[in-house]
Amino acid sequence: MAQPDYVAPRPEVTWPFDGHSFGAYCHNTVGCKVLYANFYEVRHEPDEVAPPPESAGLQRYWHGGHGGIDNFPPPAVVTWRSLDGVAHEVRIDIGEIFKDQQVIHNVPADKLAWNATKTGMNPSIILVVDDRTISVYMKAFVVLKEPRTPGNPHSDYQREPVLAWRRTY
Repeated sequence: MAQPDYVAPRPEVTWPFDGHSFGAYCHNTVGCKVLYANFYEVRHEPDEVAPPPESAGLQRYWHGGHGGIDNFPPPAVVTWRSLDGVAHEVRIDIGEIFKDQQVIHNVPADKLAWNATKTGMNPSIILVVDDRTISVYMKAFVVLKEPRTPGNPHSDYQREPVLAWRRTY
């Protein structure tokens, strides 16, 4: 397998996970299909065109709708045509990307709550196809030492997608 364009560095403080949820999204593709854990996360018709993302902040709404997946089923099978008409079929080995089974996040160690590594919540893994590029993100619930919004005790966590892996075909 060719080398990816990007592999995320692991955070200073992390914790293990033994299951995950999974979601997939296709943009700027034709006939996109994503099969993972015996379930089609995306199954567009052969000539269906997936438009570009609707807005720049769309990532915060990504989620892993297919939950309760033990680490790790066989690779995701992704088939699509890029906007230039070239057909692609690749296998994305989620288990290889997350072989250390450690949560990826972007919260500095000094901002983590004392119990951040004890949440017991499994992360979402999100695969995004955009024209010729496949990106894999992790979205984990990370407990913060202090609320993100002062005075709002319900903002004491972060749950943002963090790019873990990317490859252009």
